[in-house]
Amino acid sequence: MKRYLVVVEKAPNNYGAYIPDVDGCVATGESVEETVRLLQEALVMHFELMAEDGETIPEPTSQAAYVEVDTPETAVGKATRKAS
Repeated sequence: MKRYLVVVEKAPNNYGAYIPDVDGCVATGESVEETVRLLQEALVMHFELMAEDGETIPEPTSQAAYVEVDTPETAVGKATRKAS
């Protein structure tokens, strides 16, 4: 069993997900949970096709980390503050 990093992004009307270590395997769904489930199913099929074609299954190497930063005020926030 291998564990792959999944990146989930919010789109205007749904969610999209991909696996950085596996080119060409993506999924979309109405919720994060649905999107991840569909991506997992797509990954299994993707790997089955790769194996049939004699391709090497990529190893999971990607990692994720979060950083915290202070963000600058928006221009709208500054304009509102100056006007008061």
